[in-house]
Amino acid sequence: MSPITSTATEKTTDPGPVSPAEPLLSPSSATSAASPPYDTPPTGVRHVTATAARVRRAVRRLPHLLAKGATKSAAIVALLLLWETAPRLGLVDRIFLPPFSEVARAWWGLALDGQLADNAVASLVRSFSGFGLAVAVAVPLGLLIGWYRPVADLLGPLLEVFRNTAALALLPVFVLLLGIGETSKISIVVYACTWPILLNTISAVRNVDPTLLKLAKSMDLSAPRLFQKVILPSSVPVMFTGIRLAGAVSILVLVAAEMIGAKAGLGYLINASQYNFAIPQMYAGIITISAIGVTFNQLLVAVERRLSSWRLPVGG
Repeated sequence: MSPITSTATEKTTDPGPVSPAEPLLSPSSATSAASPPYDTPPTGVRHVTATAARVRRAVRRLPHLLAKGATKSAAIVALLLLWETAPRLGLVDRIFLPPFSEVARAWWGLALDGQLADNAVASLVRSFSGFGLAVAVAVPLGLLIGWYRPVADLLGPLLEVFRNTAALALLPVFVLLLGIGETSKISIVVYACTWPILLNTISAVRNVDPTLLKLAKSMDLSAPRLFQKVILPSSVPVMFTGIRLAGAVSILVLVAAEMIGAKAGLGYLINASQYNFAIPQMYAGIITISAIGVTFNQLLVAVERRLSSWRLPVGG
């Protein structure tokens, strides 16, 4: 091959330098590279789609929720029907057990004239004050007794004496020492609520899973960290069992205390209605106490689930 032919071949095959103005990609490939692999809907569209999905899920769950609600309320509805029909059919004396409709009218009348609200507020203030003080005292004391054996050995006999002494048996003592005012009523609630919380807290601390304690100690956790990370979270369910029991006790004991020397409160309302032979008003007060107790218990259950949600399985 001649030198001239070789030079011509090299010029033909050599692409030469690429001009800065020339695109490295073709227009079609550049367009496909710039465009996303799929179209992303706007934020508003995504929000509407998510809302529609939640609505569809709620609609699908509605029959299940209605069936569940009907199952839970069936016993209550049956009791109210029996309460309404038994006096009307003469099965019981309607003077001493009026039909539920009469009790409902009496309850509405008390609510309209303000008597029900005034007495309920007085009872709730006393009950919640005593309950709060009992929680503030009994929970730390129970954790201390359950965690430190010397403290338990020192206070154990004293606790056994007072835990077996009924709160209402000490009501005259509280009245004699503290008078018939608010102090004695709140104090008797504190005393009655302390024992369920204290005993359940002690039991919760002592019955923590030993395997968890061994694992935590193998990680060289300090005593405060061990208490914070293992003892306290593990004690929450049993501790809240005592708190829920104390919530019910706080209302029951208070009603009994308000029947002695009180000028306001649901216990006073029930007692005064009985003396005045206003039987429907008496039952209205009893129903109000029951409703407050159920509501308070459900509130404590919600708080317990919130604090011990780590124990629930995923999706449970």
